[in-house]
Amino acid sequence: MAIVPDGKDWTWVLERPCPECGFDASRVAPAAVAEMVRANAAMWAVVLTRPDVAHRPERGDRWSALEYACHVRDVFRLYDERLALMLDTDDPRYANWDQDATALTDRYNEQDPQSVAHQLHEAAHALADRFDTVEVAQWQRTGTRGDGAHFTIASYSQYLIHDPIHHLWDVG
Repeated sequence: MAIVPDGKDWTWVLERPCPECGFDASRVAPAAVAEMVRANAAMWAVVLTRPDVAHRPERGDRWSALEYACHVRDVFRLYDERLALMLDTDDPRYANWDQDATALTDRYNEQDPQSVAHQLHEAAHALADRFDTVEVAQWQRTGTRGDGAHFTIASYSQYLIHDPIHHLWDVG
């Protein structure tokens, strides 16, 4: 159900606006992503106070707001790990991540919304803080996903930010 699954080519989000949410990652300055991540986390804190946070919509291909929030939390955590690899290792290759399996195994829809809000905030700020450390020359460092998708830190930051913004759109 995630919009940016590993194993599929979603790099088009770097080239044109998303046909669903309308977000255009190509217009984002990579250095702006840290603040965008922090702002996004603040919006999820509001979403997680909804009384229907664990309710799945009638449309069968969408998660509940709680599930999306858990996913975004985990995206922030994973992207922080991968960013650290890109900063510390020459052209690392990172393992694929089965997001749907994680959602089932970790029982996203049964997690406590307040705890998720706190964890999402922490994960977002850790990732944003790491993006804040990227020096000008480092934006061109590279990494490769297990499926062969190749990124610079600059394109990686743009690719990343679409996901949590899109999922806010998913939950309305």
